Amino acid sequence: MQLEEGEVPVSPSGQYLNSATLSFTVLAVLEFEVPIDDLNITRLIKDMFISSNPRFSSIMVGENNEAKRWKPVQVQVENHVKTPKFPQGKSPEFYDRCLEEYISDLAINPLPQTRPLWEVHVIKYETSNAAGTLILKLHHALGDGYTLIGLLISTFQRADNPSLPLTFPSLQSSSKPNGDSSSIFRVVPRVLRGVINTVLDFGTSILKKEDDLTPIRSANKGLEMAPRNTTTITFSLDTIKQIKSRLNVTINDVITGIIFYGSRMYMEEESSESRNANSSALVVFNTRNIGRYKSVNEMVKPNADKLWGNQFTLSHVPIPKFSNLGDSLNPLKFILKVHKTMERKKNSSAVYMTAGLIESVRKFRGAEVAAKLIQNTLKNSSIALSNLIGPVEQMALQNHPVKGFYFTVAGVPVSTGVAIVSYMGKLRVAITSEKGYIDADKFKSCVLKAFDMICKTTNAV
Repeated sequence: MQLEEGEVPVSPSGQYLNSATLSFTVLAVLEFEVPIDDLNITRLIKDMFISSNPRFSSIMVGENNEAKRWKPVQVQVENHVKTPKFPQGKSPEFYDRCLEEYISDLAINPLPQTRPLWEVHVIKYETSNAAGTLILKLHHALGDGYTLIGLLISTFQRADNPSLPLTFPSLQSSSKPNGDSSSIFRVVPRVLRGVINTVLDFGTSILKKEDDLTPIRSANKGLEMAPRNTTTITFSLDTIKQIKSRLNVTINDVITGIIFYGSRMYMEEESSESRNANSSALVVFNTRNIGRYKSVNEMVKPNADKLWGNQFTLSHVPIPKFSNLGDSLNPLKFILKVHKTMERKKNSSAVYMTAGLIESVRKFRGAEVAAKLIQNTLKNSSIALSNLIGPVEQMALQNHPVKGFYFTVAGVPVSTGVAIVSYMGKLRVAITSEKGYIDADKFKSCVLKAFDMICKTTNAV
């Protein structure tokens, strides 16, 4: 295939994330403390998109049987900016419902392939959470969550001091093994366990059976485009850290354990038969070997090892069962089960082997076959779970402070999606659930109940 002037090949992941089988979209929702009527959206688009990477001013072209490529086009800004009109003079609670319906519609309406794959939606109505809301709709083929945070770093400033950079917690675990980790008596068993874990995890991933049908998994056809409810929960990061320290686990273990425990509670309340159903979450793992986020300028440098784009893989994590009354009454034991599973996953190379398998399938059988492999893996799961680390300090855009933000991923063929992001000492959990099948308010209530139980039990230890 000969590239025309200005064209560049689409990355392997970009080809199967924007295919006839898969089409994932990231919705980043930014909530502002002050009205956003005077935001310069044209300037935002230039700074965040057009100036950052040629992909934002290109369309994806290519027939199904040939490698796709990014073709530069002239960006018509007005086609990418949407400012919805809602009834005037209503309460914040009314606009909460309007925003929820708007986000649901955004999730099921695909981005046109005839123009660059992004949009900016400006919500100028006051809701319970914000004086104004900005929604960035980005096709996943443009990049993953790491890329999204890089865009924020490059476009937003610190609200308290714009001359200082936003800071983030480390992306890598700071925990270190006790004692002399170089001892052969420690290294050899760990290596052997790693090999065994890799073989078992990779085999389980390839041969994994379909999850049972439960109140959180319908297995209905067309879930990619099914209407969704979106609810969010905010947790104190300090409280999560206290639980983490008491149990000697990680923050991810705690929040994942809360989500899993709440999911089991919801399943049992909806159907006692699902108490011991086989259910799993497909967890997204970043495969970049880095310790911090980088700005767009750093990501696109020639020696940046291709940090821009999509560098992630997926791993099945079983949701522990309420196998007996003791487990359901002891949420800490439940979290420790999650911790044990995640520790084993860390001492395994299965996620990299899975990523390699997907790439091999794409290379030898095409992007559509690779996309179907990913689709089937997702469809066999009950929950899709992803997380991001956000800034420690408050962000601002053109002197408009950002009160909070969260994100969701649309187009994923599961009944339940969970996306977690940290920001300003808070953890924001966004839960997307299949409309008409999952009671979104009840599911949220169960997760909050799980958090409350875990907090009380932890304090009693």
